[in-house]
Amino acid sequence: MVAKITTPHSILRVLNYNEKKVQRGAAECIYAGNFLLDSKELNFYNKLDTFKHRTELNQRATTNMLHISLNFHPEEKLSQEKLITIASCYIKKIGFDSQPFLIYQHHDAGHPHIHIITTSILENGKRINTFNIGKNQSETARKEIEIQFNLIKASGKKNNYQLAPKPLTPQKIKYGFAETKRSITNVLDEVINHYKYTSIPELNAVLNLYNLLADRGCEDGRIYKNRGLTYRIIDSENKKIGVPIKASSIYSKPTLNFLEEKFPENEKARIPHKQKLKTAIDWTLSKKPSGISDLIKELQREKINVALRRNDKGFLYGITFIDHRTKCVFNGSDLGKSYSAGGIQQRLVINNEKKDLPDAMGRVNKPESKEQNNDIKPLTKTQNKNTGLLQILLNSQGNESRFPSDFLKKKRKRRKHN
Repeated sequence: MVAKITTPHSILRVLNYNEKKVQRGAAECIYAGNFLLDSKELNFYNKLDTFKHRTELNQRATTNMLHISLNFHPEEKLSQEKLITIASCYIKKIGFDSQPFLIYQHHDAGHPHIHIITTSILENGKRINTFNIGKNQSETARKEIEIQFNLIKASGKKNNYQLAPKPLTPQKIKYGFAETKRSITNVLDEVINHYKYTSIPELNAVLNLYNLLADRGCEDGRIYKNRGLTYRIIDSENKKIGVPIKASSIYSKPTLNFLEEKFPENEKARIPHKQKLKTAIDWTLSKKPSGISDLIKELQREKINVALRRNDKGFLYGITFIDHRTKCVFNGSDLGKSYSAGGIQQRLVINNEKKDLPDAMGRVNKPESKEQNNDIKPLTKTQNKNTGLLQILLNSQGNESRFPSDFLKKKRKRRKHN
Protein backbone atom coordinates (compact mmCIF):
# COMPACT_ATOMS: atom_id res chain seq x y z
CA MET A 1 0.00 0.00 0.00
CA VAL A 2 1.16 3.51 -0.79
CA ALA A 3 -0.20 6.54 1.09
CA LYS A 4 0.08 10.09 -0.27
CA ILE A 5 -0.94 13.18 1.70
CA THR A 6 -1.51 16.72 0.41
CA THR A 7 -2.71 19.82 2.26
CA PRO A 8 -5.05 21.74 -0.11
CA HIS A 9 -5.72 25.41 0.54
CA SER A 10 -9.27 25.26 -0.78
CA ILE A 11 -12.01 23.02 0.60
CA LEU A 12 -14.17 23.76 -2.40
CA ARG A 13 -11.51 22.71 -4.88
CA VAL A 14 -10.65 19.36 -3.30
CA LEU A 15 -14.32 18.51 -2.79
CA ASN A 16 -15.12 19.51 -6.38
CA TYR A 17 -12.32 17.28 -7.64
CA ASN A 18 -13.88 14.15 -6.13
CA GLU A 19 -17.53 15.08 -6.68
CA LYS A 20 -17.02 15.77 -10.39
CA LYS A 21 -15.58 12.30 -10.76
CA VAL A 22 -18.67 10.96 -9.03
CA GLN A 23 -20.85 12.78 -11.58
CA ARG A 24 -18.88 11.23 -14.46
CA GLY A 25 -19.17 7.77 -12.94
CA ALA A 26 -15.40 7.56 -12.34
CA ALA A 27 -15.76 7.52 -8.53
CA GLU A 28 -18.27 7.11 -5.71
CA CYS A 29 -18.49 8.29 -2.12
CA ILE A 30 -18.56 5.03 -0.14
CA TYR A 31 -18.37 6.29 3.47
CA ALA A 32 -18.89 9.41 5.61
CA GLY A 33 -17.24 9.30 9.03
CA ASN A 34 -18.56 11.48 11.90
CA PHE A 35 -21.25 13.05 9.71
CA LEU A 36 -24.90 13.32 10.81
CA LEU A 37 -26.12 11.51 7.70
CA ASP A 38 -25.02 8.46 5.74
CA SER A 39 -22.80 9.02 2.67
CA LYS A 40 -25.67 8.23 0.27
CA GLU A 41 -27.93 10.79 1.97
CA LEU A 42 -25.37 13.62 1.83
CA ASN A 43 -25.40 16.09 -1.04
CA PHE A 44 -22.55 18.35 -2.11
CA TYR A 45 -23.57 21.27 0.12
CA ASN A 46 -24.01 19.07 3.22
CA LYS A 47 -20.42 17.95 2.85
CA LEU A 48 -19.10 21.44 2.13
CA ASP A 49 -20.96 23.06 5.07
CA THR A 50 -19.64 20.46 7.53
CA PHE A 51 -16.03 21.15 6.61
CA LYS A 52 -16.57 24.91 6.44
CA HIS A 53 -18.08 24.96 9.92
CA ARG A 54 -14.99 23.21 11.31
CA THR A 55 -12.40 25.31 9.54
CA GLU A 56 -14.11 28.56 10.58
CA LEU A 57 -13.42 27.65 14.22
CA ASN A 58 -9.76 28.48 13.60
CA GLN A 59 -9.24 31.46 11.30
CA ARG A 60 -5.46 31.58 11.90
CA ALA A 61 -4.69 28.13 10.54
CA THR A 62 -3.34 28.33 6.98
CA THR A 63 -3.55 24.56 6.42
CA ASN A 64 -6.74 23.03 7.75
CA MET A 65 -7.54 20.21 5.31
CA LEU A 66 -5.95 16.88 4.36
CA HIS A 67 -6.43 15.05 1.06
CA ILE A 68 -5.13 11.48 1.35
CA SER A 69 -4.92 8.76 -1.29
CA LEU A 70 -4.38 5.10 -0.38
CA ASN A 71 -3.12 3.07 -3.34
CA PHE A 72 -3.04 -0.72 -3.54
CA HIS A 73 -1.30 -3.25 -5.77
CA PRO A 74 -3.11 -3.94 -9.09
CA GLU A 75 -3.31 -7.65 -8.24
CA GLU A 76 -5.27 -7.03 -5.03
CA LYS A 77 -9.03 -7.47 -5.20
CA LEU A 78 -10.56 -5.41 -2.40
CA SER A 79 -14.27 -5.05 -1.68
CA GLN A 80 -15.84 -1.75 -0.64
CA GLU A 81 -16.28 -3.07 2.90
CA LYS A 82 -12.59 -3.91 3.16
CA LEU A 83 -11.57 -0.54 1.68
CA ILE A 84 -13.72 1.25 4.27
CA THR A 85 -12.22 -0.85 7.09
CA ILE A 86 -8.65 -0.15 5.91
CA ALA A 87 -9.32 3.59 5.50
CA SER A 88 -10.98 3.85 8.95
CA CYS A 89 -8.04 2.00 10.50
CA TYR A 90 -5.57 4.32 8.76
CA ILE A 91 -7.47 7.44 9.92
CA LYS A 92 -7.38 6.18 13.50
CA LYS A 93 -3.65 5.41 13.43
CA ILE A 94 -2.75 8.93 12.21
CA GLY A 95 -4.96 10.50 14.92
CA PHE A 96 -7.95 11.75 12.87
CA ASP A 97 -10.62 9.22 13.96
CA SER A 98 -12.64 11.93 15.77
CA GLN A 99 -12.67 14.21 12.71
CA PRO A 100 -15.30 14.29 9.95
CA PHE A 101 -13.96 12.48 6.90
CA LEU A 102 -15.20 11.26 3.53
CA ILE A 103 -13.99 8.19 1.62
CA TYR A 104 -14.17 8.11 -2.20
CA GLN A 105 -13.43 5.02 -4.23
CA HIS A 106 -11.95 5.92 -7.65
CA HIS A 107 -12.28 3.70 -10.72
CA ASP A 108 -10.13 5.62 -13.25
CA ALA A 109 -6.77 3.93 -12.70
CA GLY A 110 -5.20 0.53 -13.26
CA HIS A 111 -4.90 -0.15 -9.52
CA PRO A 112 -7.42 0.00 -6.63
CA HIS A 113 -7.24 3.28 -4.73
CA ILE A 114 -9.33 5.51 -2.48
CA HIS A 115 -9.27 9.20 -1.56
CA ILE A 116 -9.96 10.54 1.93
CA ILE A 117 -10.92 14.15 2.72
CA THR A 118 -10.72 15.36 6.32
CA THR A 119 -9.92 18.45 8.39
CA SER A 120 -7.25 19.10 11.02
CA ILE A 121 -9.41 21.52 13.06
CA LEU A 122 -10.85 20.03 16.26
CA GLU A 123 -14.26 20.80 17.79
CA ASN A 124 -12.63 23.17 20.30
CA GLY A 125 -10.95 25.15 17.49
CA LYS A 126 -7.47 23.78 18.10
CA ARG A 127 -5.49 22.36 15.22
CA ILE A 128 -3.96 18.89 14.96
CA ASN A 129 -0.24 19.13 14.29
CA THR A 130 0.40 17.76 10.81
CA PHE A 131 4.13 18.52 10.57
CA ASN A 132 5.91 15.56 8.96
CA ILE A 133 2.72 13.51 9.22
CA GLY A 134 3.64 11.73 6.00
CA LYS A 135 7.05 10.55 7.20
CA ASN A 136 6.00 9.78 10.77
CA GLN A 137 2.37 8.80 11.52
CA SER A 138 1.43 7.85 7.96
CA GLU A 139 4.49 5.68 7.27
CA THR A 140 4.05 3.82 10.57
CA ALA A 141 0.34 3.29 9.89
CA ARG A 142 1.04 2.05 6.36
CA LYS A 143 3.47 -0.65 7.51
CA GLU A 144 1.17 -1.82 10.31
CA ILE A 145 -1.86 -2.01 7.96
CA GLU A 146 0.09 -4.01 5.38
CA ILE A 147 0.75 -6.67 8.01
CA GLN A 148 -2.69 -6.49 9.64
CA PHE A 149 -4.64 -6.90 6.37
CA ASN A 150 -2.03 -9.07 4.60
CA LEU A 151 -1.51 -6.53 1.80
CA ILE A 152 1.30 -6.58 -0.76
CA LYS A 153 4.06 -4.47 0.69
CA ALA A 154 5.18 -1.30 -1.04
CA SER A 155 8.82 -1.71 0.06
CA GLY A 156 11.38 -4.44 -0.41
CA LYS A 157 13.29 -5.68 -3.45
CA LYS A 158 11.05 -8.61 -4.32
CA ASN A 159 7.73 -6.97 -3.60
CA ASN A 160 8.64 -3.49 -4.72
CA TYR A 161 6.04 -2.04 -7.08
CA GLN A 162 5.20 1.33 -8.47
CA LEU A 163 1.68 2.69 -8.59
CA ALA A 164 2.71 5.59 -10.74
CA PRO A 165 1.92 5.44 -14.48
CA LYS A 166 3.78 2.92 -16.62
CA PRO A 167 6.80 3.97 -18.74
CA LEU A 168 6.12 6.50 -21.43
CA THR A 169 4.60 5.21 -24.63
CA PRO A 170 3.87 8.36 -26.64
CA GLN A 171 0.15 8.68 -27.37
CA LYS A 172 -0.75 12.01 -28.84
CA ILE A 173 -3.74 13.91 -27.46
CA LYS A 174 -6.46 14.28 -30.06
CA TYR A 175 -8.38 17.47 -29.46
CA GLY A 176 -12.11 16.89 -29.17
CA PHE A 177 -11.86 13.12 -28.58
CA ALA A 178 -11.72 13.41 -24.77
CA GLU A 179 -12.09 16.01 -22.04
CA THR A 180 -9.25 18.50 -22.43
CA LYS A 181 -8.33 18.84 -18.75
CA ARG A 182 -8.49 15.08 -18.15
CA SER A 183 -6.26 14.38 -21.18
CA ILE A 184 -3.72 17.01 -20.10
CA THR A 185 -3.68 15.70 -16.53
CA ASN A 186 -3.02 12.14 -17.71
CA VAL A 187 -0.03 13.27 -19.78
CA LEU A 188 1.42 15.42 -17.00
CA ASP A 189 1.12 12.53 -14.54
CA GLU A 190 3.23 10.47 -16.96
CA VAL A 191 5.91 13.09 -17.56
CA ILE A 192 6.31 15.55 -14.68
CA ASN A 193 7.52 13.15 -11.99
CA HIS A 194 9.23 10.57 -14.20
CA TYR A 195 11.40 12.46 -16.68
CA LYS A 196 14.57 14.38 -15.77
CA TYR A 197 14.41 17.82 -17.40
CA THR A 198 16.11 21.05 -16.29
CA SER A 199 14.15 23.74 -18.15
CA ILE A 200 10.75 24.47 -19.68
CA PRO A 201 12.06 23.89 -23.26
CA GLU A 202 13.40 20.46 -22.21
CA LEU A 203 10.06 19.62 -20.59
CA ASN A 204 8.26 20.72 -23.75
CA ALA A 205 10.47 18.41 -25.82
CA VAL A 206 8.76 15.50 -24.03
CA LEU A 207 5.28 17.06 -23.84
CA ASN A 208 5.30 17.77 -27.57
CA LEU A 209 5.36 14.00 -28.16
CA TYR A 210 1.84 14.06 -26.70
CA ASN A 211 0.74 17.20 -28.60
CA LEU A 212 0.99 19.19 -25.36
CA LEU A 213 2.79 22.44 -24.54
CA ALA A 214 3.74 24.17 -21.28
CA ASP A 215 3.14 27.82 -22.18
CA ARG A 216 4.30 30.91 -20.27
CA GLY A 217 2.90 33.30 -22.86
CA CYS A 218 4.69 36.29 -24.34
CA GLU A 219 7.19 38.18 -22.17
CA ASP A 220 5.04 41.31 -22.23
CA GLY A 221 1.93 39.42 -21.21
CA ARG A 222 0.24 39.31 -17.82
CA ILE A 223 0.74 35.56 -17.35
CA TYR A 224 4.50 35.75 -17.92
CA LYS A 225 4.97 38.76 -15.64
CA ASN A 226 3.00 37.08 -12.84
CA ARG A 227 5.04 33.87 -13.24
CA GLY A 228 2.00 31.99 -14.45
CA LEU A 229 1.93 28.81 -16.52
CA THR A 230 -0.73 27.23 -18.71
CA TYR A 231 -0.90 23.97 -20.62
CA ARG A 232 -2.10 23.95 -24.21
CA ILE A 233 -2.96 21.23 -26.70
CA ILE A 234 -1.11 21.64 -30.01
CA ASP A 235 -1.69 20.15 -33.46
CA SER A 236 0.74 18.38 -35.79
CA GLU A 237 2.14 21.76 -36.87
CA ASN A 238 2.72 22.86 -33.25
CA LYS A 239 -0.13 25.38 -33.42
CA LYS A 240 -2.10 25.95 -30.21
CA ILE A 241 -5.69 24.75 -30.23
CA GLY A 242 -8.41 24.63 -27.61
CA VAL A 243 -8.70 26.39 -24.28
CA PRO A 244 -5.56 26.87 -22.11
CA ILE A 245 -5.63 25.11 -18.73
CA LYS A 246 -4.05 26.89 -15.76
CA ALA A 247 -1.37 24.86 -14.01
CA SER A 248 -2.82 25.82 -10.62
CA SER A 249 -6.18 24.27 -11.56
CA ILE A 250 -4.66 20.83 -12.19
CA TYR A 251 -4.76 18.49 -9.21
CA SER A 252 -1.00 17.77 -9.12
CA LYS A 253 -0.27 21.55 -9.27
CA PRO A 254 2.51 21.48 -11.93
CA THR A 255 3.07 25.25 -11.60
CA LEU A 256 6.22 27.16 -12.59
CA ASN A 257 7.40 27.28 -8.96
CA PHE A 258 6.91 23.52 -8.63
CA LEU A 259 8.85 22.80 -11.83
CA GLU A 260 11.71 25.15 -10.92
CA GLU A 261 12.13 23.28 -7.64
CA LYS A 262 12.57 20.05 -9.61
CA PHE A 263 15.17 21.44 -12.05
CA PRO A 264 18.19 21.18 -9.66
CA GLU A 265 17.11 17.69 -8.53
CA ASN A 266 16.80 16.52 -12.11
CA GLU A 267 20.17 18.05 -12.99
CA LYS A 268 21.90 15.79 -10.47
CA ALA A 269 19.75 12.74 -11.20
CA ARG A 270 20.54 12.68 -14.94
CA ILE A 271 24.36 12.93 -14.62
CA PRO A 272 24.95 9.13 -14.33
CA HIS A 273 23.05 8.59 -17.61
CA LYS A 274 24.89 11.23 -19.65
CA GLN A 275 27.60 8.96 -21.06
CA LYS A 276 25.10 6.27 -22.04
CA LEU A 277 23.27 8.74 -24.28
CA LYS A 278 26.50 10.03 -25.83
CA THR A 279 27.59 6.48 -26.62
CA ALA A 280 24.26 5.76 -28.33
CA ILE A 281 24.58 8.91 -30.47
CA ASP A 282 28.19 8.12 -31.40
CA TRP A 283 27.26 4.57 -32.34
CA THR A 284 24.42 5.79 -34.56
CA LEU A 285 26.68 8.35 -36.26
CA SER A 286 29.27 5.62 -36.91
CA LYS A 287 26.70 4.02 -39.23
CA LYS A 288 27.11 7.13 -41.43
CA PRO A 289 23.47 8.27 -41.72
CA SER A 290 22.83 10.30 -44.87
CA GLY A 291 21.36 13.30 -43.03
CA ILE A 292 19.57 14.59 -39.95
CA SER A 293 16.32 12.80 -40.85
CA ASP A 294 18.14 9.49 -41.22
CA LEU A 295 19.87 10.09 -37.87
CA ILE A 296 16.53 10.71 -36.14
CA LYS A 297 15.09 7.47 -37.53
CA GLU A 298 18.12 5.47 -36.40
CA LEU A 299 18.01 6.96 -32.88
CA GLN A 300 14.32 6.13 -32.55
CA ARG A 301 15.31 2.47 -32.84
CA GLU A 302 17.43 3.05 -29.73
CA LYS A 303 14.37 4.57 -27.98
CA ILE A 304 15.77 8.08 -28.28
CA ASN A 305 13.65 10.90 -29.67
CA VAL A 306 15.16 14.04 -31.17
CA ALA A 307 13.52 17.47 -30.99
CA LEU A 308 14.81 20.08 -33.44
CA ARG A 309 14.49 23.84 -33.01
CA ARG A 310 14.45 25.99 -36.13
CA ASN A 311 13.95 29.71 -36.68
CA ASP A 312 11.41 31.29 -39.05
CA LYS A 313 13.78 30.81 -41.98
CA GLY A 314 14.17 27.10 -41.26
CA PHE A 315 17.72 27.40 -39.86
CA LEU A 316 18.48 24.68 -37.29
CA TYR A 317 19.81 26.29 -34.12
CA GLY A 318 19.00 23.79 -31.37
CA ILE A 319 18.66 20.05 -30.74
CA THR A 320 17.32 18.13 -27.74
CA PHE A 321 17.65 14.40 -27.06
CA ILE A 322 14.97 12.48 -25.12
CA ASP A 323 16.25 9.14 -23.84
CA HIS A 324 13.22 7.01 -22.94
CA ARG A 325 15.48 4.26 -21.58
CA THR A 326 16.71 6.43 -18.70
CA LYS A 327 13.92 9.08 -18.77
CA CYS A 328 16.54 11.80 -19.28
CA VAL A 329 16.26 14.93 -21.43
CA PHE A 330 19.46 16.65 -22.59
CA ASN A 331 19.99 19.72 -24.68
CA GLY A 332 22.65 18.83 -27.24
CA SER A 333 25.11 21.47 -26.03
CA ASP A 334 24.87 20.06 -22.47
CA LEU A 335 26.34 16.79 -23.76
CA GLY A 336 29.23 18.62 -25.42
CA LYS A 337 30.05 20.86 -28.36
CA SER A 338 30.09 17.94 -30.81
CA TYR A 339 26.50 17.06 -29.81
CA SER A 340 25.05 20.54 -30.35
CA ALA A 341 23.01 21.34 -33.45
CA GLY A 342 26.07 22.70 -35.24
CA GLY A 343 28.29 19.85 -34.03
CA ILE A 344 25.89 17.14 -35.19
CA GLN A 345 25.51 18.76 -38.63
CA GLN A 346 29.28 19.05 -38.98
CA ARG A 347 29.77 15.37 -38.08
CA LEU A 348 27.14 14.36 -40.61
CA VAL A 349 28.95 16.34 -43.35
CA ILE A 350 32.30 14.74 -42.47
CA ASN A 351 30.73 11.27 -42.55
CA ASN A 352 29.30 11.91 -46.02
CA GLU A 353 32.67 13.24 -47.28
CA LYS A 354 34.40 10.08 -46.06
CA LYS A 355 32.04 8.01 -48.22
CA ASP A 356 33.59 9.67 -51.34
CA LEU A 357 37.25 9.18 -50.33
CA PRO A 358 39.31 6.42 -52.15
CA ASP A 359 40.33 3.41 -50.11
CA ALA A 360 43.78 1.73 -50.00
CA MET A 361 43.15 0.09 -53.42
CA GLY A 362 42.20 3.39 -55.00
CA ARG A 363 38.50 2.59 -55.10
CA VAL A 364 35.94 5.27 -54.31
CA ASN A 365 33.07 4.23 -52.08
CA LYS A 366 30.28 5.95 -53.97
CA PRO A 367 26.78 4.54 -54.07
CA GLU A 368 25.91 3.31 -57.55
CA SER A 369 22.61 4.00 -59.19
CA LYS A 370 20.04 1.26 -59.66
CA GLU A 371 20.51 1.42 -63.44
CA GLN A 372 24.24 0.76 -63.08
CA ASN A 373 23.63 -2.08 -60.68
CA ASN A 374 21.17 -3.70 -63.10
CA ASP A 375 23.75 -3.66 -65.95
CA ILE A 376 26.49 -5.33 -63.90
CA LYS A 377 26.54 -9.13 -63.88
CA PRO A 378 28.76 -11.29 -61.69
CA LEU A 379 31.77 -12.89 -63.43
CA THR A 380 32.89 -16.48 -63.04
CA LYS A 381 36.47 -17.36 -62.04
CA THR A 382 37.35 -18.28 -65.67
CA GLN A 383 35.90 -14.98 -66.93
CA ASN A 384 37.92 -13.07 -64.32
CA LYS A 385 41.20 -14.74 -65.52
CA ASN A 386 40.47 -14.16 -69.21
CA THR A 387 39.49 -10.57 -68.56
CA GLY A 388 42.79 -9.98 -66.75
CA LEU A 389 44.90 -11.39 -69.63
CA LEU A 390 42.94 -9.40 -72.19
CA GLN A 391 43.50 -6.22 -70.20
CA ILE A 392 47.28 -6.81 -70.16
CA LEU A 393 47.42 -7.34 -73.94
CA LEU A 394 45.36 -4.23 -74.60
CA ASN A 395 47.61 -2.17 -72.34
CA SER A 396 50.77 -3.50 -74.13
CA GLN A 397 49.40 -2.44 -77.52
CA GLY A 398 48.82 1.03 -76.31
CA ASN A 399 52.32 1.30 -74.87
CA GLU A 400 54.45 0.38 -77.98
CA SER A 401 55.96 3.85 -78.02
CA ARG A 402 57.68 3.04 -74.76
CA PHE A 403 60.15 0.55 -76.53
CA PRO A 404 63.73 1.92 -77.26
CA SER A 405 64.01 3.71 -80.61
CA ASP A 406 67.16 1.68 -81.61
CA PHE A 407 65.26 -1.56 -81.26
CA LEU A 408 62.48 -0.24 -83.49
CA LYS A 409 65.03 0.83 -86.22
CA LYS A 410 66.63 -2.61 -86.29
CA LYS A 411 63.19 -4.13 -86.59
CA ARG A 412 62.40 -1.96 -89.63
CA LYS A 413 65.74 -2.87 -91.35
CA ARG A 414 65.04 -6.55 -90.92
CA ARG A 415 61.64 -6.11 -92.54
CA LYS A 416 63.22 -4.31 -95.57
CA HIS A 417 65.97 -6.90 -95.86
CA ASN A 418 63.47 -9.70 -95.91
